Amino acid sequence: MRWTLAALIIAAQAWAADVTFLVTSDSQYLAGTNEEHNARNQVTVREMNAITDRLWPAKFGAEAVGRPRGVVVVGDLVEHAGRDGEWKRFVADFGLDGTDGVLKYPSFEGWGNHDGAAEQAEIMKRNAVRLKKKLIQHVSENGLHYSWDWDEVHFVQLNIYPGHHADGHNNPLLSLDFLKTDLAASVGRTGRPVVLLHHYDLQNFKWWTADEVRTYRDAIKPYNVLLICHGHTGLGVYTWENYDVINTGQTENGFFVVQITDRHLRFAYRAKHQDNWRWHLIQETKRREASWWESVSMLLYPFRPPC
Repeated sequence: MRWTLAALIIAAQAWAADVTFLVTSDSQYLAGTNEEHNARNQVTVREMNAITDRLWPAKFGAEAVGRPRGVVVVGDLVEHAGRDGEWKRFVADFGLDGTDGVLKYPSFEGWGNHDGAAEQAEIMKRNAVRLKKKLIQHVSENGLHYSWDWDEVHFVQLNIYPGHHADGHNNPLLSLDFLKTDLAASVGRTGRPVVLLHHYDLQNFKWWTADEVRTYRDAIKPYNVLLICHGHTGLGVYTWENYDVINTGQTENGFFVVQITDRHLRFAYRAKHQDNWRWHLIQETKRREASWWESVSMLLYPFRPPC
């Protein structure tokens, strides 16, 4: 069968994304000292489970949210690094693959500044399981940073922040090196949309240096970065270098629901207000149409040589 260029373009455009996922951060589980905090986290996890019964805000047509592909947690999983009881509380609620915890979807966590070497070691073990279960496609050489695809959308979990070296618990452990290698191998010049995930924010540079932030910006500039999600500094949405950014807020208070299709990026914050859960920070961005060469590249992407 011979494919004409027009047929290639039509087929590529038919390969549309329809990806819904949830994102939160700063769960900061405690061991035995504040069960009310842990209980509030679990209430949020149970609302995540119930999101399939919820409708998007009226602004989005009050359509059913649908089933999320998974839940991303961008750092500060526990309050005190190395306290085994706190890590166990996190795992009990969030599980790993949607069958082993309170959460009914796969989870994709990264560490933050409250997490330490013990949590990093656990993430390494969990990444090995994720890879075996084919929940993710690529893991860094040190076993900590990882990436995966949902439809045409490429996700990269960079943990505390995308960088090279730093002192002590702030060390990003070569996450920027992984990002560069992964984007070149997994995305290349296809124009596929990318979602980046890390803990530190892009507004207050006392957490990482301005030079590191500029290096990050330069590394992602050639790619179609659709969204950046982070935690650490509260709740909000903003733009940085013309990228849409979500500051995810604390798990005990709520979570974001994000949907990416070939037509739009939409997200809204689901938060508990008194006795009811409500939508806040509702936003939608129209996606640009892919150029003809990007469409062909996306069509041919599944047949690329393995990296």
